[in-house]
Amino acid sequence: MYGLSGGNLEWLSYFPLLRHLDLTGVDLSQATNWFELVSNNLPLLENLSLSLCKLPNPVPPVPPLNSSLSVITSVDLSMNSLSSSILDAFGQMISLVNLNLAYNKFTGSIPNSFANLSRLQSLDLSNNHLKENLDKFLDKLSGSKKSLQILDLGANQLSGTLPNFTRFSSLRELSLYNNQLTGPFPTSFQQVLPHLGALNLHGNRISGMLPDLTVSQSLMFLDLEDNSLNGTIDKSVGQLSRLTHLDISWNSLEDVISEAHFSNLSSLKFLDFSFNSLVFNISSNWIPPFQLDLIRLASCKLGPDFPKWLRNQNNYSELDISGAGISDVVPNWFWDRPPNLVYLNLSYNQMAGLVPDFSLKFSEYPSIDLSSNRFEGQVPRLPSKVMSLNLSKNNFSGSISLICAITDSQLIYLDLSSNQLSGRIPDCWQSFQELNIINLANNTLSGKLPSSLGSLSQLRALQLRDNNLSGELPESLKNCSELIILDLGGNRFTGNIQPWIGTHFTKLIILSLRSNKFYGDVPVAICQLNNIHILDFSQNDLSGKLPRCFDNFSALVHRDDSMAENIGFDYMRLLNFGRNLDFNNFRTYLGNALVQWKGQEREYGNTLGLLKMIDFSCNKLSGEIPKEIASLVELISLNMSTNNFTGKIVEDIGQMKKLDSLDLSANRLSGKIPATLALLNFLSVLNLSNNNLSGKIPLSTQLQSFNASAYSGNPQLCGVPLPNKCPGEEKGTEPPLITTGNEKKIQEEDGDKLITQDCRGGFRASQKATKPNSRHQPLALAMNFEEGPLYFQGCRYKLE
Repeated sequence: MYGLSGGNLEWLSYFPLLRHLDLTGVDLSQATNWFELVSNNLPLLENLSLSLCKLPNPVPPVPPLNSSLSVITSVDLSMNSLSSSILDAFGQMISLVNLNLAYNKFTGSIPNSFANLSRLQSLDLSNNHLKENLDKFLDKLSGSKKSLQILDLGANQLSGTLPNFTRFSSLRELSLYNNQLTGPFPTSFQQVLPHLGALNLHGNRISGMLPDLTVSQSLMFLDLEDNSLNGTIDKSVGQLSRLTHLDISWNSLEDVISEAHFSNLSSLKFLDFSFNSLVFNISSNWIPPFQLDLIRLASCKLGPDFPKWLRNQNNYSELDISGAGISDVVPNWFWDRPPNLVYLNLSYNQMAGLVPDFSLKFSEYPSIDLSSNRFEGQVPRLPSKVMSLNLSKNNFSGSISLICAITDSQLIYLDLSSNQLSGRIPDCWQSFQELNIINLANNTLSGKLPSSLGSLSQLRALQLRDNNLSGELPESLKNCSELIILDLGGNRFTGNIQPWIGTHFTKLIILSLRSNKFYGDVPVAICQLNNIHILDFSQNDLSGKLPRCFDNFSALVHRDDSMAENIGFDYMRLLNFGRNLDFNNFRTYLGNALVQWKGQEREYGNTLGLLKMIDFSCNKLSGEIPKEIASLVELISLNMSTNNFTGKIVEDIGQMKKLDSLDLSANRLSGKIPATLALLNFLSVLNLSNNNLSGKIPLSTQLQSFNASAYSGNPQLCGVPLPNKCPGEEKGTEPPLITTGNEKKIQEEDGDKLITQDCRGGFRASQKATKPNSRHQPLALAMNFEEGPLYFQGCRYKLE
């Protein structure tokens, strides 16, 4: 009935004998008094289902309850975004057996009247905003302690420890996932719930040991993923013969896993032990008692040999043995995989060998990750409907033209980076309209970019750095307007930087054209990149003046933490096209970039969203450094070195208080160092060398903490830390203290030495601090008092 409209529900008055009303999916957004109309017009109603009906908010005032509603046995109002407290009226429906209020926005708790529900068997309040101590919450269900069989309170904000569930003797399914529960399992947990068939505590902070659950021989579903469990896994888990789903991933369990842990698990279909510290000690001739559908053992120690017991698993659709310490040649029998395989992850091992023809070995829409291994040979033929392919960080060689053989592609993710691939990038990208990510970095690909790349209207990341690509960027590329990451560094691209990069790629967060042969001016249109975090044009042949519009870089001017989230692409969103698969263990793809950071080239991945930098170094740029650059108060790294910049250092540079690295060396800058430079508290890298700066280096711990090389090559510059003193300064004397009358002494925690503090002004000192263990000032990072006095937050400290 989806797409139908139910109007205002006044038509219900024509059906007074209705016992069953199911309007699931009907639009009831106009029915502002729906509850009153139902209760007054349907005295015999037993079953009410208004799920997905767009019921209006807020929930209308509840009239005095019609006593006839006491015959109602089932109510389903799920998925309506209702946002009030849960109605007290539900607690007066004394015949209620099933109540489903899931996927709304109900707040608070359940009313005390729920204690009247002595026949209640199923209660689903999952995915709301309920907030209360779980034990107190359950006290309000005292009336149904003998009848309640299914209780789902998942995805709320319930707190406290796991209570004693012995009062609910008939409970068969218990879901408390994604709440805020803490503490260990109660000791009573080992004796209760003999009829329990499903237990879901996923996504809490439950700690301690796993309980012995052998008393619950009916248990079929056990999900304890993403908690804080530690210790070992009792072998008694292997006696749960009816268990089909076992998930203890993302905990802190440490154990040696043997055949005994699986001895009687003949019904097991889903196994997830990922991301614990588990070592598998399984004999090579072991034959498992189960046939698994999903196998997830990421980061478990399975190697060094390839696990031979997998040869007896013939039905799985998903296999993840990434990071399993396997350093073996993959046996030929493994590649003859089950026909329904849709997800294969062998990444982060040291597996070796040739990869066979994949075109006939997977079902539709597979995802394949063989990255970070030692596979070699040609890129294999691929399934015609491959959805995600990651062969990065291997030893594959030869051409990548085989991807053109994919004629019915649903490809979303392609990563062939860090191999030995050569030849041209093929010109067949018009066949890949769903493609979001291309990473071909760190190969030896050559030639020009094919124009068909411009047909990828959904492309969000294009990473081609460190190849031998050349020529000008094709104008068709401007059609890729969804790009967030564009990394073309380390190639031989040439030509002008086209203005359409700024006008068409307005969603860019990372733009790296470093180490190419681009020439000419930096176009003013670049300033339209409002979301930019990383802008790297270093090591090119750019010339002319920089545009004076840097204050348009909104993400560098204003703090907006949500911007960094755009760098991540959630595999769940990209890969799950409605297939009935659980992609919880798919990792988030984070774009990486090679940047010049603190004088070294570094590749950033997971922390890339936190890095905000501009690098124009090693070009032929001239004129003054635009004063607008001082408005980039969120910038962490600025490198303008090795150019022909003239004029003074921007006077307001002290506004850029998050700067950690500043390099203006090898230019023709003149004048004094601005006093505001001393305000950059977090500065750990500074290079002003080889300019024409003059005068005295401003006094502050920050600027005096750097090595003299940071200021060298400026003949007219003087003062500490340079050896040449400024006129009027006597050799060996310390700068005069400016006393403020608040001198004091501080007792050190680690001894009886005293520190004298003399305050001298307004500058905050470097984070390079003093003796550790001071209880009174945050002074402790590292400086030897014997080398002289310490200046911190405008004060001078020295030992007496």
